[in-house]
Amino acid sequence: MYIRILLLPYLFLIWLPVFLTITALTALITIVGCVCGGERIFGYYPGAIWSRLVCIISLCRVKVTGKEKLNGKQSYIFVSNHQGSYDIFLIFGYIGQSIKWVMKQSLRKIPLVGYACERAGFIFVDNSSPKAAAKTVQIAEAKLQNGASVVIFPEGSRTSTGKMSRFKKGAYQMALDLKLPIVPITINGSFRVLPIHTYFPHPHTMELIIHDPIETASIQAENIREITVKIKDLIDESRTAIESGLWEEYR
Repeated sequence: MYIRILLLPYLFLIWLPVFLTITALTALITIVGCVCGGERIFGYYPGAIWSRLVCIISLCRVKVTGKEKLNGKQSYIFVSNHQGSYDIFLIFGYIGQSIKWVMKQSLRKIPLVGYACERAGFIFVDNSSPKAAAKTVQIAEAKLQNGASVVIFPEGSRTSTGKMSRFKKGAYQMALDLKLPIVPITINGSFRVLPIHTYFPHPHTMELIIHDPIETASIQAENIREITVKIKDLIDESRTAIESGLWEEYR
């Protein structure tokens, strides 16, 4: 409690103005770079640098393991547990892969940032109809070129307890449709930094664990029932991998 009180001056006088400034600058650099035809570079690197800076000014120590399991020229579907808002900074800043985020449509409305995400080639999910959802997969397929990957939180929203909730099937359906490997990611500690319904970070160690890719290219499914079974198997396998890396308090 006393530490939190001592942090308040830093958060209001340093963290907040610096965060707003680097966020606006990152969005502007991303927009200008992508408009000028540099989406491959400006759609990733400004955001990755921004994410690391946010972790640094938030006084958070970051530990990453498993990066050697990834091939920079391979596209992946990354699936991760969703502990808090800092999951985005942790993955974007430290995974070391060119990635496109799969985001809610509502995030497109954020001033400046929403447009920057659109110019960066991020994928906005439209679940208003089966036809719209199918179009999202088509858009993702077009984006996943030259080693670009997508990141999806199968839980759909941040946990309110630190523990995982039920996984939705969208990421796994996309992996099967595109024949891409699924890479489970375990996130620890971001629930302590900025959980849901909070607005200012609390310094804490965060950990990013990259697990072995799960291949989908050889999976065959002839009908809806078989596809449903395969998706369930993929969900179970990836969830088990993610759980294996969780700190005890989050299991």
